[in-house]
Amino acid sequence: MDSTLAGKTGINERKMQIFDKIHDMQDVLHALEKKGKTIGFVPTMGALHAGHLSLVQKAADENDIVVVSIFVNPTQFNNPDDLKNYPHTPEADEIMLKNIHVDFLFKPNVNEIYHGNESINEIPNVGRLGELMEGVHRRGHFSGVVQIVKRLFEIVRPTRAYFGEKDFQQLAIIRNMVNKIAMPVNIVPCQTIREENGLAMSSRNMRLTDDEKKAASEIFRALIYVKENTGKTNPQILIQEAIQKINSNAGLKVEYIEIADEENLEPVSDWKNHKSVRVFAAVFCNSIRLIDNIKLY
Repeated sequence: MDSTLAGKTGINERKMQIFDKIHDMQDVLHALEKKGKTIGFVPTMGALHAGHLSLVQKAADENDIVVVSIFVNPTQFNNPDDLKNYPHTPEADEIMLKNIHVDFLFKPNVNEIYHGNESINEIPNVGRLGELMEGVHRRGHFSGVVQIVKRLFEIVRPTRAYFGEKDFQQLAIIRNMVNKIAMPVNIVPCQTIREENGLAMSSRNMRLTDDEKKAASEIFRALIYVKENTGKTNPQILIQEAIQKINSNAGLKVEYIEIADEENLEPVSDWKNHKSVRVFAAVFCNSIRLIDNIKLY
C-alpha cells in the first residue's frame, strides 16, 4: 500500500506530517505532484469544528493527498480587536486532524508567509464582488482574503481547494480571483454545516454562551421564513420582516440582510430574471458578529 494513501478509508494509519516551513512542505508535495498525485487543500484559521472536518472529508474522498493549513491571517481583519479575540485552539485542532484523513498540516507564522514576498505590499483589487454586503461593513477584508488565499495556492499548488458556503461571498470572490489569473485549481463549494438548532457552525460560536447560541438560532429561522415566502411578496418587504423577527430577540441586532443574485451578488429588487438567488445576513449577538446565508432558488 502506498504510504501516501494510508488512512484513505478512515482513521489515519500513518502519522500526520506537520510543517511550519514552506520549503520543507513544498519538497514533499512537489515530489508527490510529479508522481501524479492529486492534492486536496483546506485552508483554515484554526479553531476547528465539524464544518471544517466536513471539508476535509470531502477533500479526502476526492483526492490522493489532503493538506490542511492553519493560519490566522492578519491582513483580513479590519478590526484589531477581532484579530486579538479570534479563538486559538492549536492542541485540539491537531487532535481533530490526526483522527481523520489528513496527510499534511501546514502551520506557518506570519513571517514565514509574508517575509520576502512582494505581494504583502500589494492590495488586491477584488472588484465589485468585494464592494457589496461584507465589503461595505468590513473594509479591506476581502483584499486580505484574496492576498492570503493566492499566497497559499502558490505554496501548496492544490488540484482542488475546499470552501464552505457559509462564507458564500468569500467563495465567489475566490472563484473570481482564480478565473481572472487562470490559477490551475478547482474551487469546490461545500454546504454549510449547522448546529442542531440551525445555527451555522463557525469558529466564532466558541465565544457564545449557551443562551447566546439559543438566541442566535433565530437567524436561521428568519432566513427560512424568507425562503418559505419567496415570490409571495416584494423582496424588500421580506427583508424588513426578517429584520424585525431577528431584532425582536434580546441580544440580537441585524447589521444587514440582503437578497442577492448568486452570480453577481447584486441586490434583487424583484423575483424575475434571476436564475439563482440567496438571502444573506450579518447579525450581532451581543458583541459577536455572525453571518449566514441560504439558497432561495
